[in-house]
Amino acid sequence: MGTQDQARALMMRHHHTIKNRQQSLLNRVSDQVGIEPCDPTTIQGKPSAHSASNYDRSNATMS
Repeated sequence: MGTQDQARALMMRHHHTIKNRQQSLLNRVSDQVGIEPCDPTTIQGKPSAHSASNYDRSNATMS
């Protein structure tokens, strides 16, 4: 696998994890409010830059 392919795979995996975090947060909130959770494929497209930074990895570690 070339460098470009590795970079592409890394970015795709990163985007996928951000989408999963966003969807799980939305499902948790909807459960707390009492709304039926939506289909997990309802989030479409790229998350905005602001939300991407919110759902991105942090430098905090668990001890």
